[in-house]
Amino acid sequence: MLNIVLFGPPGAGKGTQAEKLMTHYNLLHLSTGEVIRAEIKAATPLGLRAAEQMKDGSLASDDIVIGIIENYLKANKDTNGTIFDGFPRTTPQAEAFDKMLEQIGKRVSAMICLEVPDDVIVERLLNRGKVSGRADDQSEEIIRNRIEVYKKQTAVVKEFYKKQNKCIEVDGTGSIDEIFERVCKAIDSLS
Repeated sequence: MLNIVLFGPPGAGKGTQAEKLMTHYNLLHLSTGEVIRAEIKAATPLGLRAAEQMKDGSLASDDIVIGIIENYLKANKDTNGTIFDGFPRTTPQAEAFDKMLEQIGKRVSAMICLEVPDDVIVERLLNRGKVSGRADDQSEEIIRNRIEVYKKQTAVVKEFYKKQNKCIEVDGTGSIDEIFERVCKAIDSLS
């Protein structure tokens, strides 16, 4: 069973790669961002709290995200594995995640960390904003704030998995297929 944490800054290509990996390895894909955006769109209490926290580019709080993941794990116990896209984003989330997985007899197989320079991220997200209409992808200021939030709050999670010898850094630049080939090579090296 593969449980892959797909990691990297906003715009690193996690969602794009996750979709390809899902098909290639027959895995489920959990995009925390998509789940949170669905909660916001549905105006659930959880979604309203997340929207308030995220309006300036900040992350949703650990308790909101952990609750979402816990519900997911309970609903998807019998799978071939999952690609976790955008989770965990903080060390407390990573610690809680390890405990949740342990309770159901699973573990994180590896963290695949997509490494992409800031200027490439800004360009990708501004282009995505033109196509998707997402407000948080249309302002360079908000994008750069999201990158800084990632560096200050999220990048430390990489160290958590490095200490477990589960972090594999992958060059996230180039074509989608080139990146996919590198990610598959990293995953295949696990077996």
